Formats: sequence, structure tokens, C-alpha cells
Amino acid sequence: MRWVPQAWSAGWYAASGTVRGMALILLSALTAQSMNAMIRWLSSDIHPFEMVFFRTVFGVLVFAPLFVRHGLEPLRTQRLGLQLLRGALHVVFMMSLFTALTLIPLAKVSALNFTAPLMGTVLAVLFLGESLRARRVGALAVGFAGTLVILRPGVIAVEPGAMLVLVAASAFAASIIVIKIMSRTETTVSMTLYQSLFSLPIVTIATVPFWTTPSPAQLAVLVLLGPLGTIAHMSFAHAFKHADVSAVTPVEFTKLIFASFLGYMFFAEVPEVWTWVGGAMIFSAVVYLAIRERTPRAA
Repeated sequence: MRWVPQAWSAGWYAASGTVRGMALILLSALTAQSMNAMIRWLSSDIHPFEMVFFRTVFGVLVFAPLFVRHGLEPLRTQRLGLQLLRGALHVVFMMSLFTALTLIPLAKVSALNFTAPLMGTVLAVLFLGESLRARRVGALAVGFAGTLVILRPGVIAVEPGAMLVLVAASAFAASIIVIKIMSRTETTVSMTLYQSLFSLPIVTIATVPFWTTPSPAQLAVLVLLGPLGTIAHMSFAHAFKHADVSAVTPVEFTKLIFASFLGYMFFAEVPEVWTWVGGAMIFSAVVYLAIRERTPRAA
């Protein structure tokens, strides 16, 4: 390979990194929407709070090897209060999202869930002192207008499921702000661990009144929720280590495509045209903000 010009070699590795990043985003989108479809399938017999319980339990079990190897060291933290707050926000996020998946089409959940980065931008301005210039205001306006296109308040009744997705997106956005603050002193492992540990007792108490013993087939699907959620999360995180935000973020729109396909194939759901139009508006705003994040002075 010595005969290959250095510039060509660098270009090849950059291209390979971009392809890997895009592939990881695709994997994240597919696994996340597959998990959502499983939640929808289980919802006729299993309460969404119970599904959140199983998702949390298997999330905690993932960390068992850490305690075997390192004892209580992973529990070291300087921000116990913020760790508790993030755990509570995670519970709100999961309970709201899982319940919404039982009430409205998968595609609508996916489209409205794109609002989380928009809300995160607003919260970053309010609590982290980030600047809000004209172009960001314009992007936010387009994104929130897309939300109104999907909801169409005044034209149709706003569905409870749609409002729950917005609650979930708000909780997720707030959680990201808490993570940004804690990342100054806390490790990723400790933040993820405390999130699961603090979530478990809250979820357990909430699940008791709605408990139904799952059948073997249902239990097998419930067990799968944990690995699928973990794969979706890890694939998304690692995608940005291989490629630029501007290259991989647009691929996230496949979430809406996968959600529409799975909803049609398994639940005979046909997305409304307003879901596509509003989802495209929201996602365009998210992509713009993600790209401008790389050049903050111009944002």
C-alpha cells in the first residue's frame, strides 16, 4: 500500500468512518423502533409500567459484572442529588413513552419524539447560558411549527398519547442538561448506573397495582427489551465517534421510516400525511441545529 498517496489514504479512512457511523445510526434506529413495536405488541396484555419495570431490571443486571470486579467503586459520586434527579427524569421519560406507544401509531410517536433536541436547545439556553442567535430561533420556530402540524390543535382533538410523547421528550431533554452538568465530575459509568439504580424502586412501586404475570412468550419479549434498548443507545453513542454530526444525523430520519413500516406490517397503521410533513419539519430543524453546533459562532 506504499504506492497509495497519503491524501487518498486519509480520504479512504474518513469515508470508512462515515460509513461506519451511518451504519451504526441505522442499527440504532432499527433496534429502537423494533423495541417500540414489541412494546406495542405487548400492550394488549401487559401494562406499560410493567414493561418499564422489566426494562429497568435488565438494565440494572447489566452492571452486575462491574460490582464483582470493582466492588463499590462504580458508585463513587460527587453529585448524588443530580444523580437522583436524573433517575427521576428517566422514569418520567420511560413511563410516558411506553404509555404513548400503547395509545397512538408508532410513526406519530417517532415523529413527535424528534422534538427532544429542540427542547434540549431551549433548556440549554435557560440553564446553561448558551447563546440563542437568530438562526437558532428560526430553526426552533420551524421545528415547533412541525409539532403543531402533527397535533393540529383546534382542527382535531389533541390525543393524550401525543401529549405523553412531548412529556417524554421534555424529560429526555432535561436529562441531557443534567448529564452536561454532571459530566464535569462524574463518569459515564456512574451516571448510567445511578440512573438505573434510582429508577428501579420508583418503577417497582408504580408497577405493583398493575402487575400481571407474563406468559413464557411474553416474558421472552420482555427480556429482549433490555438488550434492544442497550444496542440502540450504544450504537447511537458510538456513531458520532466514527463520523461528523453533519454526516450521520440525517440518517436518524430512518426512525420514522422504520416506525411506519413496522406499524403498517404488524398493526395495520397507515401514517397520516401530516405526520410525515410535521416530522420532516421537526427533523430538518434538528439537523440544522446539530450542524450549527459544530460552528457555534455562526449559530
